[in-house]
Amino acid sequence: MTKRTAALPVLPILSALLALSTALAAPVTFLSVQNEDQGATKIIGELAREYQKTNPAAAYTYQNSPQTDLAQKLQLLAASSSLPAVYNVDQPALLDQLYRSGQAADLEATFKKLGIYNTLNPAAVALIKRQNGGKLVTLPLELNIEGFWYNKAIFTANGLKEPRTWAELIKDADALNAKGIQPFAASGDQKWPLTRLIGGYAARKYGYDVMDRVKAGTLKLTDPGFVEAAKAVQDLGKKNYFGKGVNTVDYATAVDQFLQGKAAMIYMGSWVLSDFNDAARNKIGTQNIGLFNFPAVTGGKGSTNDWSLNTGISTAVNQKLNDADLGNWIKYVFTRYGNKALAESGMITGFTVTQTPKNLPVLTSLTQAKLRAVKNGYLWFEANFSPKATSVATDNAQLLVTGDITPQDYMSKLQDALK
Repeated sequence: MTKRTAALPVLPILSALLALSTALAAPVTFLSVQNEDQGATKIIGELAREYQKTNPAAAYTYQNSPQTDLAQKLQLLAASSSLPAVYNVDQPALLDQLYRSGQAADLEATFKKLGIYNTLNPAAVALIKRQNGGKLVTLPLELNIEGFWYNKAIFTANGLKEPRTWAELIKDADALNAKGIQPFAASGDQKWPLTRLIGGYAARKYGYDVMDRVKAGTLKLTDPGFVEAAKAVQDLGKKNYFGKGVNTVDYATAVDQFLQGKAAMIYMGSWVLSDFNDAARNKIGTQNIGLFNFPAVTGGKGSTNDWSLNTGISTAVNQKLNDADLGNWIKYVFTRYGNKALAESGMITGFTVTQTPKNLPVLTSLTQAKLRAVKNGYLWFEANFSPKATSVATDNAQLLVTGDITPQDYMSKLQDALK
């Protein structure tokens, strides 16, 4: 007689194995507005796949979202608790909502728990906390300074020098335009490159703390200096100084216009260094690129020693997925991120660098020198705005530069949105 063994509970075991397999195979997904082969997204992807080689279960996937659709996409994903492990978020008010709902992690606590808090640049941490109510809720993938990048060869050929005042900048733009040279490249399709100019003008008119005063209610966006700022930017658009059809120009095209010598200047943050340092893309050469700060304006209280600073588009970690496995991934990627970004792309980040390349790109060295000389830093125009006010600011900026809305109406609508 054959001895029979007790039957094993097959279904519970299979269910447990399937659940374990699903957990181990859950990918680390990064939702980014950047193309996969650009900037911070490229560096993170390379490190993630490097980590995956020795940790096969830690699969990495990339998802893209146009920045114009990002806020709506995040809100839909958050409503169903489906946010990915790491994601861009371009509105501080929305990021605060996600933090309060438990879908954005406290990264100070996370990095301290992982024992890697010392990898963060204190200046970058302070900037993020200032922007986010004292909380470290975003990764400092960049440490950027913003200003006007200009084509030295074009300036020299036309007898121009770095303008110190807005009046000088306009005089230079007039001279360039008269010779058939487009003064500025700008992406009206992205919208925020236009409002950055309004914010810069306002900072020179009222001082670096201008938007903090708006938030506190001691200044209104309908005050004369803001209307003046909107009119100054509108005048550039009405003169076609951004080129024809600016509102159809996307970010990459605007950068290429500058790097191909088709425009003399572009206002942009130093995140653009990865593009400038790309020899295949940069047709004018890094030696022909200079940088000057937003110029002074008539009767203004702001200083040209004050610069617009940021840590790049905010990048959050989903607290609902912030377990030990994701922690190990974070530790691997971000203890290497600062070194790799600087060595490969000349990017300046908010992570400490322990291995400085022998030959830094000349524009990276230039940017570092500008950063060291900053007296006061200020955030971009919409940094303190609600999602609604941000949309009003950026959407109406397109109408502003085409002359389809007056500077007064632009600021009135925006002031109303703040209420």
